Amino acid sequence: MQLDAEIAVVGGGIAGLTAAYRLQEHGFDVCVFEASDDLGGLASVYETSGDPIEKFYHHLSKSEETIVELAKELGIGKDIEWKIGKNAYYINGDIHPMDKPWEIFSFPYWNLYDKFRLGMLTLDIDVRGGIPKFDTYEQLSDFEDVPVEEFAREHTTPNVYETFFEPLLDAKFGSRKNDVSAAWLLGRIKFRGERDILRGEILGYLDGGFGRLLDALINAVGRENIESNTRVTDIQTVDNEVTGLTAEREDETGESVTESHNVDSVVVATMPNVLEDLTGYSCDIDFQGTVCSVISMEESLLETYWLNIADDAPFGALIEHTNFIEKERYGGEHLLYVARYIQSPEEDVWQQTDDEIRETWLSGIESLFPKFDRDSVNWVRTARNPRTAPVYERGYLDMVVPYDLSDEVADEVYYAGMASSAQYPERSLNGGIVAGSEVADRIVDK
Repeated sequence: MQLDAEIAVVGGGIAGLTAAYRLQEHGFDVCVFEASDDLGGLASVYETSGDPIEKFYHHLSKSEETIVELAKELGIGKDIEWKIGKNAYYINGDIHPMDKPWEIFSFPYWNLYDKFRLGMLTLDIDVRGGIPKFDTYEQLSDFEDVPVEEFAREHTTPNVYETFFEPLLDAKFGSRKNDVSAAWLLGRIKFRGERDILRGEILGYLDGGFGRLLDALINAVGRENIESNTRVTDIQTVDNEVTGLTAEREDETGESVTESHNVDSVVVATMPNVLEDLTGYSCDIDFQGTVCSVISMEESLLETYWLNIADDAPFGALIEHTNFIEKERYGGEHLLYVARYIQSPEEDVWQQTDDEIRETWLSGIESLFPKFDRDSVNWVRTARNPRTAPVYERGYLDMVVPYDLSDEVADEVYYAGMASSAQYPERSLNGGIVAGSEVADRIVDK
């Protein structure tokens, strides 16, 4: 392991690895420090009877171009497949497909005016006042301080909000839903991928899983330039310039070892709480956690990929991955994601053991699908992360962490974590790659 380098990257997730890769392209010596033994962060995987499966569900929208370009550079771009991801909505005990225009048009909880107003919003046409406007929604920042409920009611209808947007906000943000800005909702609508009018939304997936992209990045950076199980504990500066850092790791005997590294620049590609611990820079963005399980089943549960749940359940959505990617790639197993966002570590689901979570999920599925046979379940694997997504509250853009922290912390300190502007209006693998690339560009151009 090279102990001294020009640039240290703190965090071995997708953003940190991308920053390291881009910097190496320009001839910089880079060391990546990862506190855990599991590289990739939210892109890490489980093994199955076939291809690995991500611990937290992932797919691509057609609007996510940076990750596609990176995959091409790494020689696996041809393996990105674009498929139809079918969506449906569970309300009052019934499942309503929501992909094709006639399916949306037949949704029984909306009248013709409801459907017209929602359709106009999705087409970026503002029909308030009776005169269509085509530039109202161009700038998300115009809606940063507008409450999401106020926006949804005014720009669609109260009924659309109550029967559609409100249950989705409950599932996504729970007790924090009233803090969310309209800019987030509008951004989510714009973020949606291309649609095949006869089939539905076009989504992307990497043949073999996104772990392949992670492996390709690791190989490109070089494992000799990555030190895992090593926690950076301090960044040293002299006269407002970075001079080095301190890291701790365990040696072969399990003893803690402290190392000093001479570096010229530091890229912090982690959550902002780590940035604060290392530099004192405080970020006001609140984050929510996720409890996410993969359930392997002998039989399929759904006929759709993504099922949003409006009825009372311990989860807000069921995502049957093998209705998107063929089950044959996973040894014939049907794989279902069940997840719940957590706003507080005091919530029951966060406190539960894996066995208790299994029972919570299976009981919840049984309440929605009485014919579900839990004996068909092969295994349940559960991952937890206390900070999987920001709470996109009003004024969010004023709280993002700058890429270059020369003015706020010290010269040659940079940030590429989830609190960067690249992860707005929604966090994604693509956003992590954008953040890593943006920081690398700033270092190269200095």
